Amino acid sequence: MSAHCHHHHNPHDAGTPQPPGYRRILWIALIVNAAMFLVEIGAGFAAGSMSLLADSLDFLGDAANYGISLWVLGLAVSTRARASLIKAWSMAVFGVWVIGSTVWHAFAGSTPDAAAMGVVGTLALLANLGVAFLLYRYRTGDSNMRSVWLCTRNDALGNLAVLAAALGVFGTGTAWPDLAVAAIMGSLALTSAWQVIGQAREELADAPRAAEDPVH
Repeated sequence: MSAHCHHHHNPHDAGTPQPPGYRRILWIALIVNAAMFLVEIGAGFAAGSMSLLADSLDFLGDAANYGISLWVLGLAVSTRARASLIKAWSMAVFGVWVIGSTVWHAFAGSTPDAAAMGVVGTLALLANLGVAFLLYRYRTGDSNMRSVWLCTRNDALGNLAVLAAALGVFGTGTAWPDLAVAAIMGSLALTSAWQVIGQAREELADAPRAAEDPVH
């Protein structure tokens, strides 16, 4: 999930050629994530599940992540770092919304549909595993490429958490497992956003003077 994205520093001082096929795979990943956003947000509202809604917004964030990554392919490090800042602030907004909504549902929400959570959570897991498989060979590129791979890999772990929440709701008959997973997703989004912002600022500071002015 985008909430789990972490940048790893590997500076490039100019536009860097990308491996053959990488752009096509990013397009596939973007389409898959956009489609799963539509599926999960509909299912999340229908099932009354905050963890599904949180995961649906994560799919939306990932689709934007892939779109931004497509845009900055081959561009200078300062441009890629600015794109990372956009991703990070998106993660922060996602985290605040999820935590706020989770608190509200803790007092006003009802018990979600565990069966629907399980079915949609499994579909989301399969989608993320498929994208992770396609991206595996590109996992050792620059910070932007590595963050894309790590986001996708960790999304699959987030889907496992949603499935665990579905089992918890089924077993307890309460909404608390669903709310707990949603709160964890929101907290991870805020933590990861802070880390990515720090990494992007380092890359901007290390960029050549000829690059664009650093973002403050």
